[in-house]
Order: sequence, then C-alpha cells, then structure tokens
Amino acid sequence: MTTLYEHGTLAALMAGNFDGTITVSDLLKHGSMGIGTFTGLDGEVVILNNEVYQAVSSGQVNHIIDMDATMPFASVHFPAEQQDITLRNVNFAKLNNDFVKEHKLANVFAFLQLSGEFKHVKIRIAPKQEKPYPTLLDVAQHQPEFTAENISGTIIGYYAPDIFGTITAAGWHLHFISDDRQFAGHLLAFDAPKLTGSFEIFDNLEQHLPIHNKEFRASEVDMATLRDGIAISEGNAE
Repeated sequence: MTTLYEHGTLAALMAGNFDGTITVSDLLKHGSMGIGTFTGLDGEVVILNNEVYQAVSSGQVNHIIDMDATMPFASVHFPAEQQDITLRNVNFAKLNNDFVKEHKLANVFAFLQLSGEFKHVKIRIAPKQEKPYPTLLDVAQHQPEFTAENISGTIIGYYAPDIFGTITAAGWHLHFISDDRQFAGHLLAFDAPKLTGSFEIFDNLEQHLPIHNKEFRASEVDMATLRDGIAISEGNAE
C-alpha cells in the first residue's frame, strides 16, 4: 500500500490559517519526500530524502535543521512503488496534458520527481506574513517571482484529482530546487530537453487535521469562490 500524508488543507490556507500545526520532526515520521510551507506562510519547502529546504522571499534557500519548526500545510510520503521515467522536451503543458492522460491520473493522487538540465525555470515564493494574517489570495497578489536559465535541479511534487481540489491543489503542485541548493520555489513554468526520475501512484490518502488549533476550528470557507481563489493563488488560473 502506498500512502500520501497530507497535513492541513489548502482551504484553511485560503482562509488565512498560517500558524504552524505540525513540527518538522512529526511530519518526517510520515514521509521522507514532500513539499509544504512554514508558519506565517514563510516560503516554499522542499523535502528530499529527509533533508528539509526552505526558499524564502528574498530568494535565499535555507537548510532547515530545527526539527521544532512548525508548518500549517504539507504533503509527504515514503517512496514505495516507484516507476523510473524519462521525459523529453518537457514543460508544464506536457505534464498537465500528455502525462496525465498517458498515466490515467484523473482520479488518483501521484508523486513526481524529475531531475536534469533545465533551459528555463520560473518560480515564485510566498513572503512571510504576520498576524492578523491576510487570506492566501491576498498574499498571492504580491509574491516575488524568480527565473533561471540553464540550471540543473529537481522538480518534486504531487498530482491531485480535481474532486480533491480544496484540500490540496488540483492537478500538479510542484516545487523546484537546484542541485547547488541555491535556487528554489513553487514552480510556475519550465522547459527541459530531458529529465529523468521517478513516478508513483498512491492508493491511500491520509488526511491529518489540526483539530486543536482554534483558528482552524473556527474558520469559515467561502465555497463559492474557493476553487477560483486556489487556482489564482497556485498560479494555475487561465
């Protein structure tokens, strides 16, 4: 059995629940690979083989060794049934269309890790917020973006079916980190001639909710605008 562990929900982030509700130490009990963000929506997190990296809005990348640091939202897993893959002339459009159709992902959760030489990478990084927290949609209007050309690195992240697009981002939610660990963030666009890596489909979703967090318990979600807001916040709006 392959399990994707999700802590918190994207809907809660949309409502401005940015306080950390799980420690890095506890999160790593559920996975050695993954993505997320820190308290205050402080940057973009990449977890590779139990090593935790944080890209902050200045563009700096930090290697996190504080196991008591907390996160409001994260997705992690332990690799179990990986398939080796090689993709050529790949970009976000091909991942969202050809790859999804070829591997029949419309109704499943999946993981993707791809490494190689990238001709172009575009990322954004959420800036740290202070209380009283705004909504994620408000934050999304002012996120710094960065680009890099001819850079070697790794894409890591998850695919979620559209029917689950309020607990996490529907479609691909991917982060990038360079091999030298100096450039990282939430992936918006990329082009690469050849990438190799691994792919995995999950048959189990473990959704963990921060039930002892008062803000989470009290928050109300505007379902009428939630999906459009998520698409804009994730950089996936048409």
